[in-house]
Amino acid sequence: MESERVESELFPELIEALEELEKERKYVDIQVCPKCKGPLVRRVGSMTGDMSGHMGLTPPKYECRECGWRERLVLKATNRPTSIKGVAIMAEAKDAEDERQRRETEKR
Repeated sequence: MESERVESELFPELIEALEELEKERKYVDIQVCPKCKGPLVRRVGSMTGDMSGHMGLTPPKYECRECGWRERLVLKATNRPTSIKGVAIMAEAKDAEDERQRRETEKR
């Protein structure tokens, strides 16, 4: 099963804005949709389907106003300097993703 990659039209603007803020030494984290990479992500309210998240029983649920994606995982785009520990975590995640993709191609 191949997933279709769709990139938000706002993604290049987001990157540009983060770079401008970094030049001004202003550091921010912005929630980004994992599906379309759009910055229009918000937390789902308790009246619209996430009562357990608001009660603290489960992690909060987020939704993208651009593509309709809705899950309990959200990505963050940031312009903060990366620590050595952060680089190690990213490398480990990349290795795990590469291994998962390798296993999928072997099954075919």
